[in-house]
Amino acid sequence: MNAELQLSVAAGQLNGTSPQWNREAVQAIHDLPFNDLLFRAQTVHRENFDPNKVQLSRLLSIKTGGCPEDCGYCSQSAHHETGLKASKLMEVRRVIAEATKARDAGATRYCMGAAWRNPKARDMDAVVAMVEGVKALGMETCMTLGMLDLEQAARLKQAGLDYYNHNIDTSERYYSEIISTRSFADRLDTLAHVRQSGIKVCCGGIVGMGEEPVDRIDMLVTLANLPEHPESLPINMLIPIAGTPLAEAKPIEPIEFVRVIALARIMMPKSHVRLSAGRTAMTDELQALCFFAGANSIFVGDTLLTANNPGEDKDVLLFRRLGIEPMEIGTQ
Repeated sequence: MNAELQLSVAAGQLNGTSPQWNREAVQAIHDLPFNDLLFRAQTVHRENFDPNKVQLSRLLSIKTGGCPEDCGYCSQSAHHETGLKASKLMEVRRVIAEATKARDAGATRYCMGAAWRNPKARDMDAVVAMVEGVKALGMETCMTLGMLDLEQAARLKQAGLDYYNHNIDTSERYYSEIISTRSFADRLDTLAHVRQSGIKVCCGGIVGMGEEPVDRIDMLVTLANLPEHPESLPINMLIPIAGTPLAEAKPIEPIEFVRVIALARIMMPKSHVRLSAGRTAMTDELQALCFFAGANSIFVGDTLLTANNPGEDKDVLLFRRLGIEPMEIGTQ
């Protein structure tokens, strides 16, 4: 299939005339001249979103460290010597207090993460109370607690959970190079349980872990070929953390990162594409390119779980320079 035909096939997929993306078609888009790729992505973005509005979310670690998984990028894994001490599950009232501060500072979605392989039965009452409490503040709720079975997903839905985050991290081919304690299929099973329960899916991946460009493409193909596209799509740039196996990973080139953002926007036109971990290492110019390529969601606050994040003052200044405004609840 020549490049012109590949792009024609891809355009048909974008318009919904074909149910599946394939690597060949996506590779053709990925390899477009950079300006053509960004024009295509910005065109899709404008057809689905206000190009000058970005969603603000806040992330809180409600249970830090001691995770039994061996994810090679993670400071919270019990398998790695990162100096991070395990904590107990945070008290519900403290979570609600933190969420209130986030809402008052402009965040419209509140995300809560626990360093678990999967939540235990003894923790579910507290987790449900957190969802109910944050929901009562008028915010959208999101949680990431590891793997879920269908019963747990249904209970979270009943509590009012809007989104569940469970990233596939990378391609199926490269997955075993990063994680050995759970399979790629395990990830997809949890996503199926979340979707079946009626909770919206937040799912993306991490780039800069030593993967090849084709792994980034395959990751996006997997996400775009789910029965429904993730409503929220976080793209993380690896933050190398001392004591983890990926501490010396070579960073992804900035232009290649923008290509991933643009592909995500083209392939999943109605998803919120989030610039997640790694923004502290991005220049303002790189972030601006990502917004132009279709990113329209960020985490605000000084930390993301255990990693640094640009302070809110810096984000306010960047938004002011770019003429970007925060999305309001109900327009997302």
